[in-house]
Amino acid sequence: MNPPSLTLGYVPGGTPAKWARNWAERHPDVPLQLCTVAAADAADAVRAGTVDVALLRLPADTSGLAVIPLYEETTVVVVPVDHVLTAGDTITAADLAGEPVLMPLDHVVAWAEAPGTLVDHRPETTEDAMELVAAGVGALVVPQSLARLYHRKDLTYRPITDAPTCPVALAFPDGPQSPLLEEFIGIVRGRKPGSSRGQAQPAPKRTAREKTLAKQAARAAAGKGARKPGRAGRGRR
Repeated sequence: MNPPSLTLGYVPGGTPAKWARNWAERHPDVPLQLCTVAAADAADAVRAGTVDVALLRLPADTSGLAVIPLYEETTVVVVPVDHVLTAGDTITAADLAGEPVLMPLDHVVAWAEAPGTLVDHRPETTEDAMELVAAGVGALVVPQSLARLYHRKDLTYRPITDAPTCPVALAFPDGPQSPLLEEFIGIVRGRKPGSSRGQAQPAPKRTAREKTLAKQAARAAAGKGARKPGRAGRGRR
């Protein structure tokens, strides 16, 4: 029988390190396997059982999956460090008008009417596209995490203030979950160790002394409550 484990797939730019650390602290005997999955394959990997849960980008075909939205990434444009678009700290979509823009086959920013002029050649991956940006072929629109992941000294990026954001979510098979997966989902949602999903924790049992002190406090409170009306009555005379 194989020892228990959990496999988390994450798309390039995903950052599951904090969850992995929390998991290792709570379950040192149960490995959390981390594996990178292509953005286009992340949902399929969950459906196929290749991974138990995936950190992926939306929109995606998540049929048959339960999805927990996590956060939304800023969309940025990557350009050479000496490009005119680096003059300000941010740009707008209008600033990209007429600019040659690369769109790799693994492009993940859902922007129906993205500005710029698409370069005919579509590189295989975002990482390949970075090479072309450095060569001056065109700019590249990506989530900020990918700009950081493939950072180069000769490239920089600027946030596009009016571009759509890039949603990131956790996806796993819809339906009843294993205790391990439930525990991982709890870590992602920030539940503390030992807390149960949607249930209040039972109160700890009190010692005999604590019970006695509680009774004494209750009697004292009752006595004070009984005298209050008299004092209040005298105060109104």
